[in-house]
Amino acid sequence: MKIQFIYLPFNKIDILLLNDELIIDIKVIHRFRFIAISFQKKQVLYAIIDIETTGQSATKGKITEIAIYIHNGFEITDSFSSLINPECYIPGFITSLTGIDNEMVRNAPKFYEIARRIVEMTDDKVFVAHNVSFDYRFIQEEFKRLGYDYQRKTMCTVRMGRKFIPGHKSYSLGKICDELGISINGRHRAAGDALATTKLFEIILERKAQKETKQPPGQLRLF
Repeated sequence: MKIQFIYLPFNKIDILLLNDELIIDIKVIHRFRFIAISFQKKQVLYAIIDIETTGQSATKGKITEIAIYIHNGFEITDSFSSLINPECYIPGFITSLTGIDNEMVRNAPKFYEIARRIVEMTDDKVFVAHNVSFDYRFIQEEFKRLGYDYQRKTMCTVRMGRKFIPGHKSYSLGKICDELGISINGRHRAAGDALATTKLFEIILERKAQKETKQPPGQLRLF
């Protein structure tokens, strides 16, 4: 733990704001006030997410399935997955791709019924996905329909993969996982793809650690 004493006059003590730092002691030495500060960086948590949808357009399509894995930089600490009733027809070509049909989602919860769970699980976490703009925009649009402005910091494992795992011809989830030996149990299903993205994310952390620092992967910041 790094401790540092910082001088501050009496009349300035009440306006000190220290981001991600903890005031642990206040000492008076020769009528001057000193503050002992412990510099402790806030741990970054990640919500690794995959969704299945009724199409490619976030404004016209709806979400049919979601999976979330909470990761602390070392391991998965929590998870959630659910089919979602999109309240619209699922096209045949989507069913052929994902295996999710209209009957499967008929009794599934609607998005508004799990919206609070999504907000709570992803609160104060980095939203991670493979091609993150797709998943993030769909989720934002679903919340927009409910009158809620959903905003999170995002991270894309496609972009980070290209940076820290260079040299692959394709960075599509299926191909990059195949080349890295990551098995996907349930391709084009939210839980299977999200778990594969989590394993890819862990490899990215390891490669970043090897390339840039001697710190353990879980203590790294990717921004």
